[in-house]
Amino acid sequence: MSALLPRLIHRVRGIIHPPATLGAQLFIVDDDGCTLLVKPRYAPRWQFPGGGVDPGETAREAALRETREETGLSVQGDAELWGLYFNVGLNRRDHVALFVCRNHPPLRNQQLRGASAEIADVLIAPLAEPPENLASGTRRRMAELSGAARSERW
Repeated sequence: MSALLPRLIHRVRGIIHPPATLGAQLFIVDDDGCTLLVKPRYAPRWQFPGGGVDPGETAREAALRETREETGLSVQGDAELWGLYFNVGLNRRDHVALFVCRNHPPLRNQQLRGASAEIADVLIAPLAEPPENLASGTRRRMAELSGAARSERW
C-alpha cells in the first residue's frame, strides 16, 4: 500500500498542476530573404510551422517533423536553437523552443504542400514584407532575428 501512495500523489498533482508542455517551431530564412509561414485552421494568424514535442523525440526533431507534416518541406540545412520561450498565451506551463535554419535554398523552388486538415494555408513571405495577419509572437521573433532586443516570453 505504501508504494502506491507516491504514485497517487503524483497523479493528483498532475491534475491540480498540469505538467509543463513543450512545443517547437522552425523559422526558416532562405537565400532570397524569405521565410515559410503556415496558417493553422485553429488559429487565424500566420505563424512558423511547428507543434508539440512527442514522447521520445527532441525539440529539434519535432520542429523538423512538424514542418514536414504541415508544409511538405524536408529542411535542408542545420536548425539551430534560437531560444526557449514561455508561452503564457496557451497555459501557465507551456514553452516553445524556436529553431532557426539560415541559408536555406530558395523556398520558391521547393515543392510545398497546400492546405490540409490542420493547415488552412502555406505562405512564402519576404522577411522585409511579412503579412499583416501575422501572429504577435512570430512578429517578435522576426524582429529579434533582425537585431531587436530578445525576450523570454513568446
